[in-house]
Amino acid sequence: MGVVPRCIVAASLVSVVFVAQAEEQPVWGVGVGVISTQKPYQDSNRQYTPIPVLHYENRYFHFSGTTAEVKLPALHLSETQQLNFGLIARYDGAGYSSDDADILKGMAKRKGGFWGGAGIEWQNPVVDLFADWTHDLSGNSSGQRLRLGAEKSWHLSEQLTLTPRLVASRYNSNYVDYYYGVRRSEARPWRPAYRADTTLNTEMGVRGLYAFNAHHALMVDVEMTLLASEIKDSPLVDRTNENRIFMSYMYYF
Repeated sequence: MGVVPRCIVAASLVSVVFVAQAEEQPVWGVGVGVISTQKPYQDSNRQYTPIPVLHYENRYFHFSGTTAEVKLPALHLSETQQLNFGLIARYDGAGYSSDDADILKGMAKRKGGFWGGAGIEWQNPVVDLFADWTHDLSGNSSGQRLRLGAEKSWHLSEQLTLTPRLVASRYNSNYVDYYYGVRRSEARPWRPAYRADTTLNTEMGVRGLYAFNAHHALMVDVEMTLLASEIKDSPLVDRTNENRIFMSYMYYF
């Protein structure tokens, strides 16, 4: 079972202070959740990480889980279309310890970290399109990520909403080599040195939200990432994809 990073809890507390100065009444709630992740490393076990969940949103700021956004002025194109802009910060839980799998023994620890950048979203009646660019502010991987995606919410009833999405994510060579490369000092007869390059992964997911009433809600988010050859060719990897399931219960005030 994973341990909740203290930076997530700290970010939650900081966000409360920041948005308390907003001019309008925010929507906010608290809850608990668990992240279940299967990483692609050889013989690695599925990881389960419980986390506290805070949702806070007003006109200027949005915080949910491990992601925060400062909202910039939107551009209204018509009654049904607008462009939203924002500055993004998030915690990335990628990485591993040498005891996570046998293939990783003797490898230096790879750390996650805080990422930051900017994003744009085009809301329209057909499908919402979005793009964002972020980079590793912590400097652990010196990584950069560019995402292009589409999602559409379907209100199947007053209580149930489903939102499928399709995303293409481009990671720079620093990121891919940090998490999937093998340094010369880490090479062994069964684990050759490997230097990874820039890659383009495809992410498919769906988010389901069931609102029991105005205060209680259950959310499930399922995501699968199809890995490009630059990752699949790593001697550390024996899967063609990685997947993640996030479940949470929220109470809204």
